Amino acid sequence: MNIKQLLSEKVLSAMVAAGLPEDTNPAVSISNRANFGDYQANGVMGAAKKLKTNPRELASKVLEHLDLSDIASKVELAGPGFINIHLSQTWLAEQLSSIAADTKLGVAQRGQSSDDQAQNVVVDYSAPNLAKEMHVGHLRSTIIGDAVVRALEFRGDTVIRQNHMGDWGTQFGMLLAHLSDKLQANEVAETALADLENFYREAKVRFDDEEGFADRAREFVVKLQSGDSECGTLWQQFIDISIAHSEEIYEKLNVTLTRDDIMGESAYNPDLPKVIDELMAKHIAVEDQGAKVVFIDEMANKDGEPSVFIVQKSGGGYLYATTDLSACRYRSGELNADRIIIFTDARQALHFKQVEIVARKAGFLPEHVSYHHCPFGMMMGDDGKPFKTRTGGTIKLAELLDEAVVRAKALIQEKNPDYSGEKLDEIARKVGIGAVKFADLSKNRTSDYIFNWQTMLSFEGATAPYLQYAYSRIQSIFTKADVDQTSLTNDFAIVEPQEKALALKLLQLEDVIDAVISECTPNLLCNYLYELASLYMSFYEACPILKEGIDAQVKNSRLALCAQISKTLKQGLDILGIDVMERM
Repeated sequence: MNIKQLLSEKVLSAMVAAGLPEDTNPAVSISNRANFGDYQANGVMGAAKKLKTNPRELASKVLEHLDLSDIASKVELAGPGFINIHLSQTWLAEQLSSIAADTKLGVAQRGQSSDDQAQNVVVDYSAPNLAKEMHVGHLRSTIIGDAVVRALEFRGDTVIRQNHMGDWGTQFGMLLAHLSDKLQANEVAETALADLENFYREAKVRFDDEEGFADRAREFVVKLQSGDSECGTLWQQFIDISIAHSEEIYEKLNVTLTRDDIMGESAYNPDLPKVIDELMAKHIAVEDQGAKVVFIDEMANKDGEPSVFIVQKSGGGYLYATTDLSACRYRSGELNADRIIIFTDARQALHFKQVEIVARKAGFLPEHVSYHHCPFGMMMGDDGKPFKTRTGGTIKLAELLDEAVVRAKALIQEKNPDYSGEKLDEIARKVGIGAVKFADLSKNRTSDYIFNWQTMLSFEGATAPYLQYAYSRIQSIFTKADVDQTSLTNDFAIVEPQEKALALKLLQLEDVIDAVISECTPNLLCNYLYELASLYMSFYEACPILKEGIDAQVKNSRLALCAQISKTLKQGLDILGIDVMERM
C-alpha cells in the first residue's frame, strides 16, 4: 500500500486535466501538521512559477478536476496554492483490513506490475581482511549492508550477496611462513590461529626483526602467486580457519552472510591480466614509468591535471584497483546485475568513483547497470576520536558484542530479578546485540557517530530496547485478554485521532521501505519504527482496550490494531536484523 503514490497519480491526472504538462511533479508529501491535513500536494506552486501565473487560481482549477471522494473526507485549498488532503477514516479502515490479511503487511512485491520489475541486485558488504580478526571498523559495513539486503528481499528483488574478503596479497607470505613454522613445531593450525590478532603480531615482529624471515615470507608470496600446491594447501587452511572466525561474528550479529556469499580477492586473480590487456588495447590505460596507469580527465584538479589511477605496479603486481575493475565485469556479466551496491567507509569514496569511470569506459559496467558506492561515517569514542581501546588499540568486534550482552544482562536482572538461566541469557543476547545494531543503524549512514553504552541500552527514546519493549507490551495485552491474535476479525473502526494516526503510519510502510532501498539508508526505517511505537504508547493511554464496558466491536478493532502494530514492529526490526521477545 503506497498512499503517496496513489494520491500522486490522482493529483497529476487532475493537473493534466487542468491544462498542465504531463511531466508536472504533483509534489505530494505527508503533512507535518495535522491541521494541514494528512497529505499535501504542493506541485501547483512550482508549475505556476514556470507558467508565470497565479498559483492559487491554478490550484483552484486543479481542484475542479480532482476527485478524491472515495479516499478523502475533505480536500481544501490553503495559502497561495497548497492542496490539503484529509483522508477518510472509513477508507483508512478498509485499507487496514486489506493489509492485515497480507503477510507482506501491504508492501507490494516487485514484478506485480510492468513498471515495477524485480531487479538483480549485487550487494558488496562486510568485506573483512582474513589476515586479522574482525574489529569495530567492520561493524557498519556489515549491519548496514545486511539491513539493505533484507529490505530489498522483502520488497521482492533478487539479491546476490558478495562478501569481498581480503584473502590475498603480500601480507599472506608473512603469515604463511609463520604458520608453516608453527606446524613444523607440531602445533595444530586451529590452536595457532585461535587468536588471529596475536598471530599477526607475532608474524610481523619476526618479519621486522628476525634475520632471513622476511626473505622466506617473500618466497611464500611467489609460491602462492605461482600456484605452488603445498603453499596453496597451507593458504587454504589459513583461510578456512579465518573464515570460521568471521562466521562466529555473523552469527552473534544475526546477519545473513554465509560462507557461500564469499567472493574473496583471490577469486579474481585469473582475470587480472585480461583486465590490463583490455585497458591497454582500448587505449584507456597507458604505460608510465613502468606502471600501467589510467589518467582520468573527468576528475581533473583545478589546474587541469587528470586524476591518476594505477592499475598495475611497475613490478607487475596488481592492486585493489585491478581487482575492483574485474569485480565490475564479473558482477555485471556473470551475475547479470541490474544494480551494484558497495558499502565501505567514506575514505574509499574517491577510489570507487575512479573505478566506476574506468569500468564504464572499458565496458565492464554497461550503461543499464547502476553502480552505487555507499560510504559511511566512523564510529567515534566519547572523545570524538575513532573508537579505540583505552590503550589506543583496535577493539575486536567479538569482544564488543560480548560486552553488550553482559551489560544488557545486568540491566535486565536489575529490572526483572525473577529472570534467570537460559531465559535471561536469551533476552540479554537479543537486547544487547539489538542495542548495538540499532544505535548504529538509526544514525544517518554518512555521518560519524558517538558510541555510548548508556544511550544505546536505554529503555527510553529511539533505541532497540524501547522498541523491543513496545512489542512485548503488546503481546502482554493479548496474554491478559486471553485472545489469540489469529482469531481476530480484521474489522477496523477508526474513530479517535490516535487510531487515525496509527492507521496512517501503518499504511506508510511501503513508502519507507522504498526510501531505504533507494538511498541505502536504514535509519529511515529506524525512525519509522520509533514513531510507530511512540504513537502506540499514546494510543494505549488514550484508547482503553480491556477496560470493562468497552463495546465488543471497538475492543476487537483496537486489538486488531495492536496486532497489526506488533506485526509491523516485528517485521521492521527483522529487516534491521534485530530480534524481539514475547516477554521482556
